[in-house]
Amino acid sequence: LGRAASMQRVMETVAAVADADVTVLVVGESGTGKELIANALHERSRRRDGPWVKINCAALPKDLIESELFGHVRGAFTGATVDKAGLLEEAHGGSLLLDEITEMPVDLQAKLLRVLEDRSVRRLGEGKSTSVDFRLISSTNRSPEAAVREGRLRQDLYFRINTLTIEVPPLRERREDIPILVRAFLDRYRAKHARPVHEVDAEAYRR
Repeated sequence: LGRAASMQRVMETVAAVADADVTVLVVGESGTGKELIANALHERSRRRDGPWVKINCAALPKDLIESELFGHVRGAFTGATVDKAGLLEEAHGGSLLLDEITEMPVDLQAKLLRVLEDRSVRRLGEGKSTSVDFRLISSTNRSPEAAVREGRLRQDLYFRINTLTIEVPPLRERREDIPILVRAFLDRYRAKHARPVHEVDAEAYRR
């Protein structure tokens, strides 16, 4: 079908599996629209009315990501002055996106694997577990196979998160999608800041 059809095949896959509730790994270079694919998976799923929780594993310091994911109880560590639910709990009944999952510390990956196997989470400092039910969507800009070889990604976790892998082709192979992505980002900016953004007619500009 050629380059132009590659993204069409991606969206056909999204439409086919969005409601299947399987774990999905979205792979692609930075800026290819992996989050848009993840959004589409959630919005077209049976969990669309539930929470849609996102965390960028590369953006949080290693000493904070465990507390953000699992939550904590008061006194669990210095500065834990109140009980706090983690993002795994907050995603209950909905979907969870772990963006750049290969940047998650390996020791934390083992704890995440247990959550996926047991469907329960234990806050830091707490003695009991809480049942959780969410659909996991992960993404990475690395080759997951290479990340496994390099010791960045546990092989057993990789098997668990890639029931289905969706590879997003780079923008240089689908330039016709750039206006669509720009429009999506403009719409997000408008919604977030409640400010008008004037679009330029690209064809008129080139003329």
